[in-house]
Amino acid sequence: MLHTTANHPENAPDLTASNYSRFAQRIRRRYAGELGYLPPGAPQRVSMDSTLSALRAQGLEAGAALRVLRQLVTERLLVLDCDAQPGQITALRLVTDAMTALAELALDVAVRESSATLDAIHGAPQIAGSNGEPDHRAQIWIVGMGKLGARELNVSSDIDLIYVYDQDGETAGDAQGQGKITNHEYFALQVKAIYALIGETTEHGFVFRVDLALRPHGGSGPAAISLSALEDYFQTQGREWERFAWLKSRVVAPQECLDNNSAQAMRSSVLPFVFRRYLDYNVFDALRTLHRQIREHAAKRSAGHPERANDVKISRGGIREIEFTVQLLQVVRGGQFPELRTRSTIDALSRLAHAGLMPQESADALAEAYTFLRRVEHRIQYLDDQQTHALPTRDEDLAWIAQTLNYPNCANFLSDLDTHREFVAEEFDKLLGGKPVCKSCTKNSCVQLPLLDELLGKPPEKWPEQFRKRLSEWRQNSKVLSLRDDSRARLAQLILRTADWLNEEKVSELAAIRLLDWMESLLRRESYLALLLERPAVHERMLRMLGAARWPASYLLLHPGVIDELADNEMLHQRFDGVAFCAALEQRMAALKRTNEDDEETSLNLLRRAHHAEVFCTLARDIEGILTVEQVADDLSALANAVLATSAHWCWQRLKVRHRDDPALAIIAYGKLGGRELGYGGDLDLVFVYEDDHEQASEIYAAFVRKLINWLSVKTGEGDLFEIDTELRPNGHSGLLVTSFDAFTRYQLQRGNNTAWTWEHQAMTRAHCVLGDERLRERFEQIRLNVISAKRDRELLLKEIENMRTKVHAAHPVRGGKFDVKHSQGGMLDAEFAVQFLVLTESGQHSELAQNMGNITLMMRAEAAGLLPVGVGQRAADAYRQLRRVQHRARLNEEATQVMPPALASERLAITALWDAVFKG
Repeated sequence: MLHTTANHPENAPDLTASNYSRFAQRIRRRYAGELGYLPPGAPQRVSMDSTLSALRAQGLEAGAALRVLRQLVTERLLVLDCDAQPGQITALRLVTDAMTALAELALDVAVRESSATLDAIHGAPQIAGSNGEPDHRAQIWIVGMGKLGARELNVSSDIDLIYVYDQDGETAGDAQGQGKITNHEYFALQVKAIYALIGETTEHGFVFRVDLALRPHGGSGPAAISLSALEDYFQTQGREWERFAWLKSRVVAPQECLDNNSAQAMRSSVLPFVFRRYLDYNVFDALRTLHRQIREHAAKRSAGHPERANDVKISRGGIREIEFTVQLLQVVRGGQFPELRTRSTIDALSRLAHAGLMPQESADALAEAYTFLRRVEHRIQYLDDQQTHALPTRDEDLAWIAQTLNYPNCANFLSDLDTHREFVAEEFDKLLGGKPVCKSCTKNSCVQLPLLDELLGKPPEKWPEQFRKRLSEWRQNSKVLSLRDDSRARLAQLILRTADWLNEEKVSELAAIRLLDWMESLLRRESYLALLLERPAVHERMLRMLGAARWPASYLLLHPGVIDELADNEMLHQRFDGVAFCAALEQRMAALKRTNEDDEETSLNLLRRAHHAEVFCTLARDIEGILTVEQVADDLSALANAVLATSAHWCWQRLKVRHRDDPALAIIAYGKLGGRELGYGGDLDLVFVYEDDHEQASEIYAAFVRKLINWLSVKTGEGDLFEIDTELRPNGHSGLLVTSFDAFTRYQLQRGNNTAWTWEHQAMTRAHCVLGDERLRERFEQIRLNVISAKRDRELLLKEIENMRTKVHAAHPVRGGKFDVKHSQGGMLDAEFAVQFLVLTESGQHSELAQNMGNITLMMRAEAAGLLPVGVGQRAADAYRQLRRVQHRARLNEEATQVMPPALASERLAITALWDAVFKG
């Protein structure tokens, strides 16, 4: 806290705020005659252009006119920002937008002026065509980094620039063909010329201080670099911290390249460098190192100068820590979640909260702190136009800052400042979590190098025997031996942490061994080691999951990236939300479209990653006992419906022969999805029906459905979604892939020679329309009701279902006297066949049986309707629920769904009683 005696506005000097600024005073003395050139109101690109023209008309050269314009714009912003009436606050965006627009204008003018001068001497830089002859002019792109790239420039900011040109070649030469130089030499000269126009200090000051330190190879690199050389640098030498810098990069000039969109060519090189396609927790250590260097630099600057310690930008809890917090989450997750890719800090905070990566309250508080600190930063710079971020030590200056922020005194201002900074620091420390492995060097591993060998060579005796034995198998493991030093250090830490939890009995030895199996398969994908190390809570939750069942380990081997879902503490207490899921996918697709990344393969992988993540979230809730078996099935079924909806929408948009905005198609789900009882890894039984009078409707929808099935079932680098079974369509495998509603109706209602079989009507009892507009849904439901409520020969139906049961049992023999929870007599299949018989024979008289409400509900409704003896339906429902649980747990453990009697004897008896009551009663 700064000490001050100026705690009241009356102790400050002239508090007509802008008059106090020494910078404003200088401008008003020097440029009194020019201040009127800038039109009233907030400075914008149009008004700046007109002001620049007026200054040029006065006889000023481009560089001088830009410098004077800069003085006028800054003075105007100072007035708007500081002279606002009490209770009125000038938006931070107004100031930063104006300064950014000024920089873009200045750079555009500088490019045009320097190009004209250099072209007269050397000719235009050219690119050769395919025949070797000059084809068109080579372009230079000025890349704004940091606050310029994010349109967040402050009032006395330098601008971080990188100069990139599209291709090598040579210039055309002057009018006589003399003076030819390479494009590389031309653009190097242009960089110097641009600096002279905007960066050098003259009698009118400067336009912007220019910093080129962020360019490839830093101070030793070329002033301008070709696009191909930049791409090569990214692939071979780009460092982790540079990804944070390039996150905010944007081509800011020349305007011509922005207008004709040629500057987009660079985006395809930058995006894969900044955003990796996997969850990239390796960047945590890079950010720790960078942050430590900044802190050390700040400490050196303030050594002997205590007034520099109160820096609102780089001190603890300052602007930089907010930016780092945001950028770290963006870089880690932006590869898989493109909607997080935004340059603006405030916008990014909102997106992070929306994506569930940060609590909304934290995002709001960080946004408030960022706005507050940036407004303080501007006032510090308004005083003397110095590139400083440290609070002034003069009491009067501090009192002025407090007053212009509408504080009654300095004490209140400094109290709020401390509150904001403390919150920012806590959030930043919370995000970075643990300390680096090696505290004595930036490599983060050197002191731990012998540790992994020691752990594998002779694990401590106090560790469980099987865990030690499994570790010792790694001593000669080629994957372990080939690990990089930092990954060996991470692996050692993970082993130590796991062993500690084993000794504390927080996790089981089985879970720890399964974790080692999982890590061994993924050792070459080192980012997952970093993820577990950076997120102890994820590490612990993952161990609990692995210890609870075997199938999660198999799933995690196929889709390791989903473990990051465990970082969300709220995830376990939520349920799947189909509307939010589809909205998030559409948001990601929109983000990909903005950068022209929405190709088919990327879209397929986007769907798969989202699906796998939601399956894993449901699995985690299931393992923790938060969801019942029925709720798991409900959520997995809702997820399948959402995936179908989004896939169909995207497929239709890509269909070349589509003739309308939305397809007139209904997707009918049968089987487990139809009954909303889908399990993990279940396939989908689907039938496709259309109602469209277009003359080529059959061909169009057939092409659409083939494409959709391919989208759902094809394997990509991210795996697949579902196996699709279309056998239940009219005429099975020999029938058309997609059917008109009229043909579907005739087939199901036994009209004509081509009619449905009994087993198809059984399937209809648990079918529902999962995709289609309301009209199509209603039409299908009416068909379904007509089918299941139609009058039937009861004895014939009974015989057909009994024959079907015999065939199914014969196809799934159970040996050794065991009881199969699904296929044995008294198993789940018997209950399902009994319910289907009741629905097909009784729903015409008992409409409550016509609803597709699931087997358990229908058994109880049948008893309530008097169709079953008292207690038979309820006991069968309870037994069916228990058999589903047993089946569910067996599949999670990848075990057979068979038990040795007398296990489940009461359940078997209850379902046998149901069968007898329905078929023999």
